[in-house]
Amino acid sequence: MPEAGPDRREQLARQWLAGRYADVGDVWRPMAGDASFRRYFRLTVGGRSHVLMDAPPERESSQPFLDVSRRLRAAGLHAPEVIATDPAQGFILLEDLGERLYRDLVTPTSVEPLFADAFAALAVMAGQVDPAGLPAYDARVLGEELALFRDWYLARHKGCPPDRVEARGWQALCDELVQAALAQPQVFVHKDIHSCNLLVTESANPGIIDFQDALRGPLSYDFVSLVWDRYISWPRHRLEQWMERFRLMLDPAPPSDQWVQWCDLMGLQRNLKIVGIFARLWHRDGKSGYVEMIPRFYAYVLEALRKLPRHRELCTWLEGPECAP
Repeated sequence: MPEAGPDRREQLARQWLAGRYADVGDVWRPMAGDASFRRYFRLTVGGRSHVLMDAPPERESSQPFLDVSRRLRAAGLHAPEVIATDPAQGFILLEDLGERLYRDLVTPTSVEPLFADAFAALAVMAGQVDPAGLPAYDARVLGEELALFRDWYLARHKGCPPDRVEARGWQALCDELVQAALAQPQVFVHKDIHSCNLLVTESANPGIIDFQDALRGPLSYDFVSLVWDRYISWPRHRLEQWMERFRLMLDPAPPSDQWVQWCDLMGLQRNLKIVGIFARLWHRDGKSGYVEMIPRFYAYVLEALRKLPRHRELCTWLEGPECAP
């Protein structure tokens, strides 16, 4: 069958670029997207590869992306350069950072130099990227994220909403996780640092993408987002080695025991949220590809809960067949 022609948004994007550049290539390659309504195309302008972001303005504002891009680049981090933009139409032409995703390159033997660069970038984010004016990763947001697990995974996906006793245990856990997050220094948070959003680049490695949801929030968030990954699980001893290595890169460095606790509790909050989001993407948005990733993140949740004897009853319930994937 012949390939489908450009849709309306792509036609508008082609017209927008044609009005600015005389040498836009005819071949546009769709790139892997994310869980939003944004789309990406790889194309040539002036014989060089670029990336076009298509963010329909009625669905996705371009302003947060442009704002956070400026913050990251001002701190010397390798966010893609913005070549041209039309926020009203929702088009942004970007530097092409290539296709060498951390996801495809990180292995148990290759991880150390790659994570060394990533940790350095995260330390700059935490210490040098200006978080002023960004939305706050506050108790309301943290609580709403945790509710995704209860409402979309437990109740909708598994059909096992907590009863009165389980609800008390769930609320006690949520209160502890929110308090631990708010007790940390509040810094720039990328919000979605993982191996699909970092690219190996020839200079200023890593390239950083998908940062438009940045917030002002807990110091440990981006670190735990990186090391509790969706594609590869790391043994506890290695996680603790990385916790200590990254802790020593922070200024000021928090006490070691406090930092490990912050990381464990922040990782638990994040992984509960992710399980809920993946369930919602399927049941609300019809995106089935994320469901297959639920077991890895659910395993992270149980691993963390088993370290918290005060939540043993809740853990036992979540380990049961009615709740587990």
